[in-house]
Amino acid sequence: MKLRSAVRLSAVFVVFAALLCWSSDGKPATVKGYVLDSACAFTKDLNKPISSDCAKACAKAGSPLVILSDSGTIYWPIADTTPSSGQNEKLLPFAGQKVTAHGKVFDRGGSTAIVISKIEAQ
Repeated sequence: MKLRSAVRLSAVFVVFAALLCWSSDGKPATVKGYVLDSACAFTKDLNKPISSDCAKACAKAGSPLVILSDSGTIYWPIADTTPSSGQNEKLLPFAGQKVTAHGKVFDRGGSTAIVISKIEAQ
């Protein structure tokens, strides 16, 4: 009887571990848009950054940089590593510029994120 309980417990543990490790692969995509700070994208309802210097100052103050596409979708750059890391360092050279970013896009709960594999100024 103890062996049967141990086997059941082990099976439950394996299923639980598999669910924790499972993740969506995302969809490969190319995104074109402006790199600006997230606060301005929401609070100022901007279609493009005010200036490169403004976007850089906000990023250096801690505001996450995002990519605002021509369609109005805001792409949150994320890392696919554990532990995760901020992406401002990768985007800072492009702050205030229009870019083309290649990577994997993830959608969840109305938010859109991108794991950038390559980014270049347009």
